[in-house]
Amino acid sequence: MLVNLSLVLPCAGVVLWSLATGDLRLGVDQVVAALTGGQDGVVRTVVVTWRLPRVVAAAIFGAGLAVAGAIFQSLTRNPLAAPDVIGLSSGAYTGALIVIIGMGGGYLQVSAGALAGCSITAVVVHLLARRGDSGGFRLIVVGVGVSAMLTAANTWMLLRAQLEVAVAAAVWGAGSLNGIAWDRVAPAALATLALLVVAVRFQPALRVMEMGEETARSLGLRVERDRLILLLTGVALTAAVIAAAGPIAFVALAAPQIARRLTRGPGVTMTASALVGALVLTVSDHVAQHLLPQVLPVGVVTVVAGGAYLVWLLIREQRRRPS
Repeated sequence: MLVNLSLVLPCAGVVLWSLATGDLRLGVDQVVAALTGGQDGVVRTVVVTWRLPRVVAAAIFGAGLAVAGAIFQSLTRNPLAAPDVIGLSSGAYTGALIVIIGMGGGYLQVSAGALAGCSITAVVVHLLARRGDSGGFRLIVVGVGVSAMLTAANTWMLLRAQLEVAVAAAVWGAGSLNGIAWDRVAPAALATLALLVVAVRFQPALRVMEMGEETARSLGLRVERDRLILLLTGVALTAAVIAAAGPIAFVALAAPQIARRLTRGPGVTMTASALVGALVLTVSDHVAQHLLPQVLPVGVVTVVAGGAYLVWLLIREQRRRPS
């Protein structure tokens, strides 16, 4: 509880900081007044209409990605199990590219393509990995292989596309919150919040399954049903975020492990993971928008930070293995 409270405060601080920062710099009192209806005119337009959708998207999408990563890592008992590692993000990008390059679709069509690509990839990875130790190392290896194949296909499609279309598709593929507005944030945020409620509802079952399937069954848990619901929830969380903002890398990988080390618990905690994910993505988006020489997609920042974390995690896991 103390860890969660200690994460809420910096999250709120970064949100206020982001809402106050920009070409028109505002005070915290002005931001609070605009949010509570005590400020009208240009200030309210800037805060509520222009800046708030992006900040809300960063917080909710970060929480959604982190919880998706927590689900996969808990079910597989592997810290490397995350949507961007096991191929779901690459699959969503493939679906979006087919729509962008082949059909020239708009936002709704691209979102549908990303959802379809993510879902189909999840089914393929599950079918290929279900024999043997599908809950752990085998799933990671299969996912990495599928991701590599899809990445090659994505590169081929980009090289074959017209320059303007390829540039637009590449920007989307980096994961970006630039220009995001309420019409895109609202449906994706509502879907993500609903899925987060489902994930929290099944958190006790997930904690029991971490002790092993036999133990979970002996305690009366319906392992197959609960595991399927959790897997579908993780896939849906990933797809909902990617459909709205593109494949934002490494948040799902890093946030649950950071939360686990903060809570010092035996397993991954969803609430702490969600708060860490929200904090990581809001901070990353603030850096991408305000602290660099030019505005970049937030995925560029998370890739740099997440890549360094992944190297550290691999080195740490290697050192823990007996020689």
